[in-house]
Amino acid sequence: MASAASLSEPQVLAHAKRRLFPAADEPNAYAVCDTQFAMDEWLPGRPISPTVREQLAPFNHVRLGSGYPDLVGVRTLESDLLAVERFGDQPPLIAVEAKGYTDAGVDVERGVVQAYDRLHEANAAYVAAPVAAISESTRTIARELNVGVLGVTHSGTVEPLEVPRVVGNRTSDEATAIRFQATAQGVADKSFGLNHPKNYLAVPLALSHPDETETVLAERVVRATDDARRGAAFLGLIEEHPDRIGLTPLGEEVVRFALSQYESIDDALAVFEDWQGSPKRFCDLAPNWGLLTRRVVWTYPATQLLVEELQTMHDDGIRDPSLVDLVEWLHVHHPTFTVELFLRGTDDVRSRVLDETGTLEVDELADGNVFHAPTVFQLKAMLFHAGILADRGAEPHRLDPTTDSWRLREPLEVVP
Repeated sequence: MASAASLSEPQVLAHAKRRLFPAADEPNAYAVCDTQFAMDEWLPGRPISPTVREQLAPFNHVRLGSGYPDLVGVRTLESDLLAVERFGDQPPLIAVEAKGYTDAGVDVERGVVQAYDRLHEANAAYVAAPVAAISESTRTIARELNVGVLGVTHSGTVEPLEVPRVVGNRTSDEATAIRFQATAQGVADKSFGLNHPKNYLAVPLALSHPDETETVLAERVVRATDDARRGAAFLGLIEEHPDRIGLTPLGEEVVRFALSQYESIDDALAVFEDWQGSPKRFCDLAPNWGLLTRRVVWTYPATQLLVEELQTMHDDGIRDPSLVDLVEWLHVHHPTFTVELFLRGTDDVRSRVLDETGTLEVDELADGNVFHAPTVFQLKAMLFHAGILADRGAEPHRLDPTTDSWRLREPLEVVP
């Protein structure tokens, strides 16, 4: 076990992350660490062990306030970590600055000032440092600035020495991207397992059918019922609770639409059964259902951003952008959201595609395997079936990002 004096900044951050975000698969929680920790060395001659990098992944370069915190995340924290237990209905956005031992010692006070700066956009901010390096005066400054202090011991335990009050702040585009990932609709560790929207639209119908939901889905729509249910939640059609699955208002509207078109839910599902195996674009195969699909996928936040930016690219003369063109463009205007939406969250991918300052390594985008399948395959396929994009998606291992077209099917022409 490392001694207290050997606790480096990446080690301190890994311990703090484990304390604040103990479960990677916890619902409504998500965290990223800064891209400087995805490198082999966090400072010249200061290596980061593969084990620590794995603990810190995924990585992104998220701007909050005037800088880039070491960790940004969203989670409902335990009461011993905050001066209040609740902050509205949403979990707070958290920023952490870590400080560890260097040749010059540990500059914990600088970490406090950096954490305080993040409170322009975060709801709670912390500095994490070796407990032996945290002085009473530093704790006093942190208390006055409403910055939490996490003391890390040589054994890796983390003690909250000062707890912050949760504050309400404006939300930047960068912070919104992290909040989005913490929701049921975020793409991190979740997936559109199926690439046809009918499989998700059928879930509210199956829930409204008198027979057992799983049986109805498996026999009449698609056997991959878990993927269908997960995708329906992803699109905001259902809400999964510990003891039940319920329809959202959007899911209820799907049921109402079916009843406006057919005599019963059973009749509607009979049509879904007939559609199995059809390769035809859904909006052409079933125009009315295609319009409903368009409405449903438009409520998904990523769709709006993609369509707006693709239209802007079209206006600027980029009429048939490739996947590489699109990611380059989006990363300039929405860097955090682009990374979270398109790039796989593994240590290997993020460290290849982003340098320590978060700059995009464009050459790496030629490899289809760096991309997140739920976006470049399933989401794109659904946008194709809804009539929004001209071409359908492809699985990452079959993808040539330099030729994969993301052209709008019906771009608007600028009126001179």
